[in-house]
Amino acid sequence: MHTRLFCALLATTALPAMAQDAAPSEPTVPIPAAITAEDVPALPVTLAERARPYLESRSAGFAGWDPNKRAILISTRFANVPQLHRVEMPMGARTQISFEAEPVSGSYAPEKGDVLVVGKDRGGDEYYQLYTLADGRLTLLTDGKSRNGANAWSADGSLLGYSSTRRNGSDSDLYVMDPRDPASSRMVAEVQGGGWYIAGFAPDKRTAYVVEYKSVQNVDPYRLDLASGAMTAIGDTDADIAYGGFQVGPDGTVWATSDEGSDFQRLGRLDPASGKFTPVSTESWDVDGFDLSDDGKTIAYIVNEAGTDRMRILDVASGKVRKVESLPAGLIGGVEIAPWGEIGFSLSSAKSASDVWSLDPQTMKLTRWTQSETGGLDPAVNVEPQIVSTKSFDGLEVSGLLYLPDPAKFPGKRPLLVSVHGGPEGQSQAGFRGATNFYLNELGIGVFYPNVRGSTGYGRTFVSLDNGPFKREDSVKDMAVLVDLVRANPHVDPDKVGLTGGSYGGYMCYAAAVQLKDKLRATQCTVAISNFVSFLENTNPYRQDLRRVEYGDERDPAQRAKLTEISPLTRVAEIDKPMFVITGANDPRVPKSEADQMVAAIRENGAEVWHVVAADEGHGFRKKENADYAFLAQLAFWEKYLLGR
Repeated sequence: MHTRLFCALLATTALPAMAQDAAPSEPTVPIPAAITAEDVPALPVTLAERARPYLESRSAGFAGWDPNKRAILISTRFANVPQLHRVEMPMGARTQISFEAEPVSGSYAPEKGDVLVVGKDRGGDEYYQLYTLADGRLTLLTDGKSRNGANAWSADGSLLGYSSTRRNGSDSDLYVMDPRDPASSRMVAEVQGGGWYIAGFAPDKRTAYVVEYKSVQNVDPYRLDLASGAMTAIGDTDADIAYGGFQVGPDGTVWATSDEGSDFQRLGRLDPASGKFTPVSTESWDVDGFDLSDDGKTIAYIVNEAGTDRMRILDVASGKVRKVESLPAGLIGGVEIAPWGEIGFSLSSAKSASDVWSLDPQTMKLTRWTQSETGGLDPAVNVEPQIVSTKSFDGLEVSGLLYLPDPAKFPGKRPLLVSVHGGPEGQSQAGFRGATNFYLNELGIGVFYPNVRGSTGYGRTFVSLDNGPFKREDSVKDMAVLVDLVRANPHVDPDKVGLTGGSYGGYMCYAAAVQLKDKLRATQCTVAISNFVSFLENTNPYRQDLRRVEYGDERDPAQRAKLTEISPLTRVAEIDKPMFVITGANDPRVPKSEADQMVAAIRENGAEVWHVVAADEGHGFRKKENADYAFLAQLAFWEKYLLGR
């Protein structure tokens, strides 16, 4: 069914620069117009030539079915940013239909498929506007100023629910419209908080099911009368229960995932009247997503088994579940069942970039729709990860994914790069590593992805263990023991280990530069929190309360004192190893000021820091020319400090 949330486009960031001069006779990589590179050496063209094939791979993400014919909508990039394309048949031409300077995402209206609604921001500022897309042109549906998010369609495609901060810039009020008539837009609920969205509509379109996301552990569902605006809680909103993935069947049955009565998200039925949740899935892992067929008879759902996605097919009437065994270990996303029953999805693995596939649930036949280019490289040579684990300081088991280069090509002990995920409510999983494979296949540098406490995928207890300022550094202690674990690996050179991370992983990177410096050669920190107090005060207003639940409340004196104590900026004088900082000037999540104050303090102390800033990026780099430059600069940094070149 077509009631899934549109996912906001997310990225990884960088900013403009002034590079040092190279010898006149040595050709260098041009610095993109939007990039400022401070204290970054000129990058030789030979470096770009060596890495070029790894930078020219692409991927395809499934964006939905055309409900009128067996054709699909995908997101892929042929120029500078991802755009929408149609594919009319399996392995057919990828015909571009959007032509914007910024990334575009969207979907067709269900049933008729007569309108395509898309979202787009400017320069990574995440102030998304909604548009209709037709004949290569966008028609604005929203106010052009506030942050808007398309949430869910009604089953017949006549109503689109969306959230918007237009009233005051911080609260995500709820709206509905017929996108064929922008004047039909109306507010249906004025709310407080930035975590509200419309999850689905009842078949009669008189009721909407709406959700307030408070934290990864606390998500509250409600019934909303669209005529009166009256909102009724479903279940006990005072309880810490997380719901997700709402779908409404043609008979009005509400399906969702929930961790009620479990440490994991389970798929089940939610009674809107009593609030009773009846699980139907039995796996002892999170159900990360699902889709319900238009006739309500079939559900395809995804189980996250220790970082690998597995697909299951549920026959609603009998309760019988079938496992899809023909898919390789990897990541599955964008699951959607077509009106005729075919299941579409994206799939990536260590040896395959993300591409679009479909599955016939009757015959279990798989069909490949796209085969994305990998820069002429053979992805079959990419290494698979091994899961490694150890006990942390308090006995908690923590783990990560370790990729080691081919020992036949790179014998002996090899350098290692530790890469920490963001979130912190995220997880490093075994998908395609793209340009990172250059480190493994060409430089012989291993890569390790730790999943410390606070990561998703290991249950609600595990994800809560770093909450608040007084538990925050427990995750840094986890990182320390995991770094010790991989440094002890017989194939790793313990004296040549670096660490990188973005967003929350960027905070971990700064923290590692202070607390793990004796274990590391250098650090590379992207869109990173340097001071929790200034971060919480300056992050976008719609996010402030959501982040206070995770990190702590800087308005409380005791918490403010602890937040200051654990902030890497407080201990910046202890940073004496080289650091590389990457920043997006328009970042609404972690403001550029977080990087500026850290870089200034490091330089004042006389330590080495490279800094790249992109004027047209936000929370990560999405434009190819910027991302390519940032990648090459990182290669130069790690070749210098891990390989001694």
